[in-house]
Amino acid sequence: MMSGDEMTQRLIEWAQINTGSFNIAGLDCFRAILSSELQALGAAVEEIELPPMDSIDAGGRLVQTPLAKALVATKRPSAPVRVFLNIHADTVYPSDHPFQNCTRLDQNTLQGPGVADAKGGLLVMLAALQILEQSPLAEKIGWEVLINPDEEIGSPGSRALLAAAARRNHWGLLFEPATADGALIDRRKGSGSLLVVIHGRAAHVGRDFSAGRNALLAAARLALSLDELNRRLDGITINVGKVDGGGPANVVPDLAILRVNVRTTEPADERRIMDAVNPLIAELNQQDGITADAHWNFASPPKIPDVRQRELMQVIERCGRQLNLPILWKSSGGASDGNKLSAAGLPNVDTLGPRGGNLHSPAEFVLLDSLPERAKLATAVLLQLAQQAS
Repeated sequence: MMSGDEMTQRLIEWAQINTGSFNIAGLDCFRAILSSELQALGAAVEEIELPPMDSIDAGGRLVQTPLAKALVATKRPSAPVRVFLNIHADTVYPSDHPFQNCTRLDQNTLQGPGVADAKGGLLVMLAALQILEQSPLAEKIGWEVLINPDEEIGSPGSRALLAAAARRNHWGLLFEPATADGALIDRRKGSGSLLVVIHGRAAHVGRDFSAGRNALLAAARLALSLDELNRRLDGITINVGKVDGGGPANVVPDLAILRVNVRTTEPADERRIMDAVNPLIAELNQQDGITADAHWNFASPPKIPDVRQRELMQVIERCGRQLNLPILWKSSGGASDGNKLSAAGLPNVDTLGPRGGNLHSPAEFVLLDSLPERAKLATAVLLQLAQQAS
């Protein structure tokens, strides 16, 4: 296994390769590095083209944005125990973001883009597989790795790959960061989106104001009504994140686009929120000169521990005791690809990466001693799972 210093140096090198979700050149460069690492483990490695991401632009038009390729590696796919390992290569920092370099804050704290989320997790995963492959138990366990380039934007291109992997494997280990105090996440809220395209009627403010129908005002009223649902619907969070629309102040705006994030606690919440919002959309469409179209996307259902996930959690707890590493569990309002895998039927724990914090900000950091610590934990879990075939 790499030493702590070697892991730190490699993490710095990786973090300083920009891999923002839409930086295809940077993701291509990083994928080549990861492909070599996986080939060195004797895995069959494949690059997979992803479909483009569909979205609605500020003008209300459907646009398609290309995505980088995914990387899939498999070894011993016919083994009696099959484990799916996953983490993403992309970060939330685009190529023009000012946060591009790493800084050593102290002996144990490294600040940098993606050092915790999730290049540190990639490093932990690869280190664990290197140790596993040196064990005689390795022959009893098959593994499949997916490194996707689009998790930070909801995995629109790799969603089908995740669902297919869930059907092929028995267990899932994901390497999102643990919390700074070392806790792992056992339960996650679901995350979805609502996009409402509102059309009105343009008019000259001075000459013909009364003929206009203001799409921006309609969007504002809808935004207030959506926010009010937060006080009516327990377990559901609705955040109006962005409004596109408007133009010259002397023109009644005829287009507005409302972009909303929805967080759910239970699977039934998706139906509850749609039943609450759809009448508001219908009311807009009854107004003279106003039309509204709602676009829903519930990409990440809530992740709720079931019997098999709890069995995997118990394996991790046993391994923690063997390593004298306390295992704590917390819930999270954030979603991960673990949500999608759980919905597809694969029991998984998705925070086996290093300890870190301040994610998605220029203060993101990782605690360096947790790199070898979490690699040992992940290795112990893989070896425990391999023993199930004995």
